[in-house]
Amino acid sequence: MIKKYFENFNDFPREIWILTLITFINRAGTMVIPFLSKYMKEDLKFSYSQIGWVMVFFGIGSMIGTWLSGKLSDKIGFYKVMVFSLFASGIVFILLQYATTFEQLCVGILVLTSIADMFRPAMLVCLKTVTKKEDRARAYSLTRAAINLGFLFGPVLGGLIIMQMGYEYIFYVDGITCILAIIVFVIFVKEKKMPILISKQEKEFKKVSVVKDRPFMLHLGICLITGILFFQIFTTLPLYHKVRFNMTEFDSGLLLSLNGLLILLFELPIVNYVGKNKINNHKVISLGLLFMALSFVLLLLPFEAVLVPMMLFMTCGVMLTFPFANSFAMDRSHKQEGKYMAAFTMSYSFAHILSAKTGMEIIQHLGYDSNWLFMAGLGIIGTLLVFRLSKMIEKEGFAMVSVEVNSNNRSVS
Repeated sequence: MIKKYFENFNDFPREIWILTLITFINRAGTMVIPFLSKYMKEDLKFSYSQIGWVMVFFGIGSMIGTWLSGKLSDKIGFYKVMVFSLFASGIVFILLQYATTFEQLCVGILVLTSIADMFRPAMLVCLKTVTKKEDRARAYSLTRAAINLGFLFGPVLGGLIIMQMGYEYIFYVDGITCILAIIVFVIFVKEKKMPILISKQEKEFKKVSVVKDRPFMLHLGICLITGILFFQIFTTLPLYHKVRFNMTEFDSGLLLSLNGLLILLFELPIVNYVGKNKINNHKVISLGLLFMALSFVLLLLPFEAVLVPMMLFMTCGVMLTFPFANSFAMDRSHKQEGKYMAAFTMSYSFAHILSAKTGMEIIQHLGYDSNWLFMAGLGIIGTLLVFRLSKMIEKEGFAMVSVEVNSNNRSVS
């Protein structure tokens, strides 16, 4: 079974494996993000509203970085963008520990995410450039596996470092791993040797306005809801662990790592099963949103034991939504992957803004249970919108291609 799993990743060029390695190093090293809310609440004594505003700047920076990456990758090349993004974000991570006031942290987070989120779009262009069209789905899957493997180790290591040494050291680890990752990339992958494998068919496409594609715009709304629900596990949930159950950072890290482990083990088999059996992808996405909604309902139970099944349902929701949402965006792009994928990626950046600020404001004024009810209701609305989208697709006669593997993170993501 293990051999069959890894057969999906045969015959890749060296550049893909190096890119996968630095993705793992970078993801595993990004330890401060899952604990950022707790750091602001416990060490910096910020209010829930202030934490929400910092996370708004996090999302704004993500949108700026994504937009800049698309522009700069076309002008100076994805290689330079990737090198700048990881090296500069490593420096900013180290400096971020000295931002201790609300205003300083807002600016610091804005700068950090504006630089750090330039990496992913450029990395996707790199993947497209060095792989043949028929191999791209597998290449995306490999890098996503690296992201999830890094997410498996990162929160646990981060929790241990915080408990044993303090928050300040985690900023050093984050920064050093970013710089280490890009040093590995520069040593083993040279810009002038990057092959360009673009077929003639990919050069011919009909221009279609993204904003006039009504089904795609509705799809972005569904992705926005999905992102709002998912990002709760990085913003409000770690705080809830501490406030309600007095859990340590290590315990919270273990729960977050469970998410990464399950995705690493089961996402690819699930996606392949759906593809082979030609299951309607909209039905899968709607089921995933229901699982996400149910995970928040479970949090209404005042027992620590519900945290594990809550994470199980949330993870199932992620595996049933993110890969298929990404596939729909690619299938819908009319060979304008840049425009469509930029809009798709930015929907999750906007979700990060709304998720943090909305969650923190509800908690500040109404409490955690009200937030979980709101998120569950949002999941139900998302499910209904998926059915609406399915009807629109049927009406226009668009046949959505079964997904192989094409996932986002994130993250978120």
